[in-house]
Amino acid sequence: MATISLQLYSVREDCAQDFLGTIRKVAEMGYPAVEFAGYHGHSAEDIRACLDECGLKCSGAHVGMAAFSDEEFDATIAFHKAIGCDNLIVPWIAEDKRNTQAATEATCVELTALVEKLKAHGMKTGFHVHDGDMKPLDGGKCAWDIIGANTPADFIMQYDTCNGKVGGGDAVQPILDWAGRGLSTHLKDHSGGHSTALGEGDIPWAEVLKALREHSGAEWWVVEVENYGDRTPMDTVKVSLDNLNKLVAAH
Repeated sequence: MATISLQLYSVREDCAQDFLGTIRKVAEMGYPAVEFAGYHGHSAEDIRACLDECGLKCSGAHVGMAAFSDEEFDATIAFHKAIGCDNLIVPWIAEDKRNTQAATEATCVELTALVEKLKAHGMKTGFHVHDGDMKPLDGGKCAWDIIGANTPADFIMQYDTCNGKVGGGDAVQPILDWAGRGLSTHLKDHSGGHSTALGEGDIPWAEVLKALREHSGAEWWVVEVENYGDRTPMDTVKVSLDNLNKLVAAH
């Protein structure tokens, strides 16, 4: 099966207080990998040393488009090579670059060029879906599907089960629609219009796991939580991991 990872945005407040200490605690919980969403001022060398110390893999990182500018590109590549990160996924595209079919298609030209630039360094890129990306645009298609149709087969379509549902999409169908493109997929549960601990919401996990195993090409199952109820963020991601392991065993 794929390797389970934690998107560290799930514990962003803990990371802001003690980034490397939080990574160590995540490893102690049993997560075998992490996905980054910022580095809190730490050097690549310190981060890599922490990962190696904990035996953690890096499933990827959310990297904004600005980091791929001509001025920043070389530094971005060097940093992520140093921490052992091969999947540099764009987490957000500005609304004016994806709010019409024409704007989204123009953005796809940029994303396709980025695929080729990163390929020369043994790296991949992709796009992480948010709820707005699932809503139909002027041509009737949503930005998510336009991006999928206008990027290469090795461009990662990183679906997020909760974000997709909030945007009016299905938790499973978009994984099937872009079969083989989900190298990394976000497993986020949904309840009442926002995320909740994995296994405690209304995402049909048996169907999701079947789609991931049989169709997505997923190598990384990335747990993410943004709302915590009465728990702390750290307790919530631990519960999520425990529940995911039970679901995997059952399905």
